[in-house]
Amino acid sequence: MAPYFKKIIATDASAEQVASASQHEKIEFKVAKAEASGLPAASADLVTVAQALHWFHIDEFFAEAMRVLTPGGVLAVWCYERGNVNSSCDEIFEKIFAEVEPHWPPERETVDSRYQNITLPVAELPAEAFFMSASWVVGDMLGYIRTWSASQRYLATSGKESTTLWEGPLRQRWGAGARTVSWPITLRAG
Repeated sequence: MAPYFKKIIATDASAEQVASASQHEKIEFKVAKAEASGLPAASADLVTVAQALHWFHIDEFFAEAMRVLTPGGVLAVWCYERGNVNSSCDEIFEKIFAEVEPHWPPERETVDSRYQNITLPVAELPAEAFFMSASWVVGDMLGYIRTWSASQRYLATSGKESTTLWEGPLRQRWGAGARTVSWPITLRAG
């Protein structure tokens, strides 16, 4: 967003997350809950949240967003689905996902529904389908899977990594090189 805005204020409730953020001259980082940003009223042209709305008290967040948005400002919320590589690798991802699925918190349903169970407090704008992608080696994908909250809960309850059973088959199917991982994105904005 830095190329498009004069100033960006990025907030997170976690001081640890804020401390680990990559610094940029246009971005000011603050520790604050999404539902109580501490920003002045009518001070933001865009309020956006990526892959985190399901963790918020949604009605309180929407009230805060409407308070800080300027007249004509935009509220944009987005989430992404599981990454895809190819049918062979995706088959393994499905097996890993099935293993950890009981460990997802209930809020995950909001992402799985692609935010369709959310009512925006503004008139919705049309949004085209799009995706994000990255070039990863198999170790990157395994590391990413281990960061899932369900993988962390699986580890806490079972004492083993979520990828233990499937790492060998995934490495074999993936191969030694980098592959493109694509995540379908759902954007809802108004």
